[in-house]
Amino acid sequence: MLDEKIENDQDLTPGDLHIGRQIRDLRKAQRITLATLAKKINKSVGYLSQVERGVSSLPIGVLQSISKVLGVRTSWFFHPDETATNEESQYIVRANHRRTMAFSGIGAQEELLSPRLSGQLLLIMTRLEPGGSGGETPRQRKGEEAGYIEAGTLELTIGDQTFLLEAGDSFSLTGDEPHWIRNPGEAETRIVWVMSGGEY
Repeated sequence: MLDEKIENDQDLTPGDLHIGRQIRDLRKAQRITLATLAKKINKSVGYLSQVERGVSSLPIGVLQSISKVLGVRTSWFFHPDETATNEESQYIVRANHRRTMAFSGIGAQEELLSPRLSGQLLLIMTRLEPGGSGGETPRQRKGEEAGYIEAGTLELTIGDQTFLLEAGDSFSLTGDEPHWIRNPGEAETRIVWVMSGGEY
């Protein structure tokens, strides 16, 4: 496609490389291939690869399409200017600068507590509205993960067993068993997860 050449590369900014890396990390973390993402946004694999490497410009319309497929708000890819060059951003996530993924329809929101998605460990907070859940079907990951209930109550189903957890409780999963979460209470439930990178 003609619009998929390196578009106005003289207009590229350091932000293009930063956003490209975030797209790549989030796509890989969700186990979405370049080909699959390219097909869903009606672009070529070559163009999308250039975007991820920061060598092709990224129009806001294309970024919006990518955001929709990856399940994040477009603003997820942006950081305030005052923190963009701050070296602490490699190590620290301030409470008001967390990147957020909202899952419409299931009453869930996830916040990335780790500075990046490409590390060996991921720290994530899940917020469940009253009645909110992890989706219609159980989830199964490769690798171990653990969770800590920071607030509220959590109904945790592992295989054919169901447990009710309260604030201060914690749990660990080996990755072999399918599991499902739900907030059975009347207040928000917050779960802090620790999991291996590359599987989220």
